[in-house]
Amino acid sequence: MEVEEMEDEGSSSQSELPHNLHQESLQLESTSLVDQVYVDKKAVDKLTEGFLAHYLPDLQNSKRALQELTQNQVILLDTLDQEVTKFRECNALLDLNSLFTEAKVYHNKLVNIRKEMIMLHEKTTKLKKRALKLQQQKQKEALEKEQQREKELERERQLIAKPAKRT
Repeated sequence: MEVEEMEDEGSSSQSELPHNLHQESLQLESTSLVDQVYVDKKAVDKLTEGFLAHYLPDLQNSKRALQELTQNQVILLDTLDQEVTKFRECNALLDLNSLFTEAKVYHNKLVNIRKEMIMLHEKTTKLKKRALKLQQQKQKEALEKEQQREKELERERQLIAKPAKRT
């Protein structure tokens, strides 16, 4: 049992060794490189100045160009917003115009319906008067016929022979 545990410990420690050795060798190399490189401060300053003198004007020109582009884009966006607003207003006006046109059409329809209703009212009034006249005429004719019948009945009664009264 102890032998197995030692083998397990040995295998794990062996796998850690190469990793640890690798890290230590990297640290030794980096420290040895730093120790070996000697840098002159004046040379670094001059190289930095030269680098900046060479690239700085181009970078500043690029920065100005980008700022100008950004400003132009802002102006373009504002202009586009204004144009979109104008188009929306135009569409709203077109919608209003179509609504007014539609309102005129419906108004004309209402006026026509009103005229028709007035005309129909006049016709019904005339028809009612005519119907009343016809009814009165029929009643008059019926009354005259009734009177004529009564006259004929009376006449027939008078024509019927009456027995003589005995005295």
